[in-house]
Amino acid sequence: MRHDPLHQPIATAAAPGKFILHGEHAVVYGVPAIACPVDGVQATAQVFTKDTPGIVVDAVDLNAQIRTQTDLDHPLSLATNNLLTHLGISAPPGLTVKLQSTIPIAAGLGSGAAITTALISALAQALGHQLDAATISNLVFEIEKLFHGTPSGIDNTVVAYAQPVWFIRDKELTPLKTNIPFHILIADTGIASETVTAVAGVRQRFEANPAQYQAYFDAIADLSHKAKASIETGDPSALGPLFNENQRLLQQIGVSNAALDALVSAATQAGALGAKLSGGGLGGNMIALVTQDTIDTVTTALQQAGATRVIHTYVQ
Repeated sequence: MRHDPLHQPIATAAAPGKFILHGEHAVVYGVPAIACPVDGVQATAQVFTKDTPGIVVDAVDLNAQIRTQTDLDHPLSLATNNLLTHLGISAPPGLTVKLQSTIPIAAGLGSGAAITTALISALAQALGHQLDAATISNLVFEIEKLFHGTPSGIDNTVVAYAQPVWFIRDKELTPLKTNIPFHILIADTGIASETVTAVAGVRQRFEANPAQYQAYFDAIADLSHKAKASIETGDPSALGPLFNENQRLLQQIGVSNAALDALVSAATQAGALGAKLSGGGLGGNMIALVTQDTIDTVTTALQQAGATRVIHTYVQ
């Protein structure tokens, strides 16, 4: 679906990617997690008027046009129709939403949450409403359930608020104050990471051995608390050893793989202060804590070790 360049959008919105600093998987079981936005990649939505009634979502990256009044089972239709229900709108005007994203799909960077956040935010604006972050997060969470089965809610939360957060499932989130900003490299294995598969696998192993897995989760909780303290007190370098220990625990709960382990090893050998997988695992991304002086060296090492993409983000 093409748009006349002279036909200006009536509303626009953007949403960042996200990465989990600490607490992935364990967060599903009530353990605190820290998540941060990735400003280097984002999803964008532009809303245009059209002559015929109804809303069409032009998902450019999927090369698909979703008619939300007839393609009822599509997640983007469900997101749109849930928004209309929330706003009390039964007969929407003619609108086209152009969706684009630079966030890698199935890589643990919250691409689904970002796309849905941008869609809901832009559409609400076009329909004359300014939704707060909490409302957007709740609407996005309903769609996250379709993608991830039993999601923690952390993706929709950090993406909708677009700031670092301290997150405990079913509790009020806390914005995280970074006393001293720090550098993170995010490296993609190139292997699609289906979060729903990884989460289901951990649940099966937890149910088979609850005492052992609870011990893993308790240890991850301790690391999350220590990471929060190091960020808030202005000692981000202390995150390095915490990353390394968290990676060891994630290996033990069965969500790392050879590609992730290789990138973690390459990063630490090249001078990263610490490294770990981030997100669902079984592929997707890892993160490395670096300094201004080691960004280029570690980036090169990650690329040589097989990373298909390396993103630098500055957490502040």
